[in-house]
Amino acid sequence: MKNLDSFRIAIAAASLGLIGAAPALAGTRNPVVVELFTSQGCSSCPPANANLVKLSSEPDILALSFAVTYWDYLGWKDIFGREEFTQRQVTYEPALGQSSPFTPQMVINGRTSTVGQDLGEVHDLISAEKPLAGPAVRLKGDTAAIDGGGKPASPADIWLVRYDAGLVEVPVARGENAGETLPHAHVVRELTHLGLWNGKPQSRSIPPAKPNEKRALLVQERNGGQILAAATD
Repeated sequence: MKNLDSFRIAIAAASLGLIGAAPALAGTRNPVVVELFTSQGCSSCPPANANLVKLSSEPDILALSFAVTYWDYLGWKDIFGREEFTQRQVTYEPALGQSSPFTPQMVINGRTSTVGQDLGEVHDLISAEKPLAGPAVRLKGDTAAIDGGGKPASPADIWLVRYDAGLVEVPVARGENAGETLPHAHVVRELTHLGLWNGKPQSRSIPPAKPNEKRALLVQERNGGQILAAATD
């Protein structure tokens, strides 16, 4: 596991919660959201990548792979890395009790985290998760819909995630993983903030999925807080 001591977070994450939030409607089920923060330039990451590949095929789990950028200087620039993915991880760390971001890191429902190299430990954390307490959310065609529920203590973020539907294998030519071909599942390509949810029903127009792409909708407490609801195509 690698720590990046140069990242220090000065602002503590706000503690947000729902007041009387309604559970998802009968017949719908929020998946457990597992976010892997990884880098092709990190020699510790391949085992966690392999575990996310396995998780991506399991029912009721939304597995997402976010490539960070802070190891690019080691000789290989991650071809999927984006600064906004790095910032998402940085924002998570104070509430998770971390002083700085590291790879690999799996964040589960925005509530707990682990390095992700031990699949048994990851399954234990997933099993310990309580059902998400937020509204029912749906993606259909060019529309993202969020049902009403109890008013949140503070407005919650609405995120649209666009990610690869299948497996991508990347040959790495330089850096710590030089000569290796690394498999990646559910690689996130875009992360878009759609606005805020304040407890009232709403729908938003979104671009249709591209070929070999899937979309996910996340409703999440602000400042890297807990995920309240999730859905995918």
